[in-house]
Amino acid sequence: MKLSIERSALLKAVSQAQSVVERRNTIPILANLLIEAEGEHVHFRATDLDIEVVDRAMAQVERAGATTVSAMTLHEIVRKLPDGALVTLTEDSAAGRLTVEAGRSHFNLATLPREDFPVMASSEYASNFSAPAPVLRRLFDKSKFAISTEETRYYLNGVYMHVAESDGGKVLRCVATDGHRLARIDADLPEGAADMPGVIVPRKTVGELRKLLEDDDMQIAVSVSETKVRFATPDITLTSKVIDGTFPDYTRVIPQGNTRKMEVDARDFAHAVDRVATVSSERSRAVKMALDEDRLVLSVNAPDSGAAEEELAVAYGDERLEIGFNAKYLLEIASQVDRENAVFLFNSPGDPTLMREGNDTSAVYVVMPMRV
Repeated sequence: MKLSIERSALLKAVSQAQSVVERRNTIPILANLLIEAEGEHVHFRATDLDIEVVDRAMAQVERAGATTVSAMTLHEIVRKLPDGALVTLTEDSAAGRLTVEAGRSHFNLATLPREDFPVMASSEYASNFSAPAPVLRRLFDKSKFAISTEETRYYLNGVYMHVAESDGGKVLRCVATDGHRLARIDADLPEGAADMPGVIVPRKTVGELRKLLEDDDMQIAVSVSETKVRFATPDITLTSKVIDGTFPDYTRVIPQGNTRKMEVDARDFAHAVDRVATVSSERSRAVKMALDEDRLVLSVNAPDSGAAEEELAVAYGDERLEIGFNAKYLLEIASQVDRENAVFLFNSPGDPTLMREGNDTSAVYVVMPMRV
């Protein structure tokens, strides 16, 4: 195998692929990238056995072929080469080496046979549809903060993507929860997605997917089966196993009868919470909200470190209410608001609180209160 490729194209392809590779690997071949050169393209393939990324780049292929080389080493080399350099990759299969040349730089890397590289079994996908990158980005970006990190409840370690019924008909919905907070985000149902099986997309896959969704003009091809999900652009294909488990009935957690309504500038609210939380103890991070007519007082009382209080003007016309929350959860939810105003709907100090952006019900958040 011998090929020449522009440094920036190589760096982009290798960066995307190598990020899937686990740093601590007991199986040596999983630390490698599979490089396949043919025609006018070179494919870079990486896997951790749960996720597989294939990245395609244009190249001048002198001799077709394939080999595997350390993902991390190749990425570091390419990253440190000067911008605009032309990189030549030459494989010597007899010696088990890959030569990387650019200008006066010359590297000789150990390879492993391509036959040892595990390729993810292809799957029959029950549903195939395409969606604009900004739509998918919104669905996953606004829900991923609520993914659970508790390994025992593994079925909460991802984003539940499914077709759901909404007031206006069927929608494509992403939900994540860790038992303390919940995010439910809706988007118009893409053509061809109506029969999609509901799948739990793992946390790591959600992180990798984000890199495919940077281009606002890009259409993403989505394929879903009971066991796998695939997201593809013309140059990158990300295939992932889904979490084998049943996502709980989240609809029961979303309060329907919360009538006490507070409207607040989302940015001012987030900044105020952040300021008063500075003195809260790391363990509880509790912030108390005291609501009176058109007035909110945020306070923290931490015996070890001190106390803090800040007042905010809000739109609130109900009876007095005092309720406590984990500051981190409030900040994460407030940071999801794209519009100016956040609307909080309360019931009692012991019941879950609902938050949405203005009158928009396509993004709804729930946060459990805590005793303060």
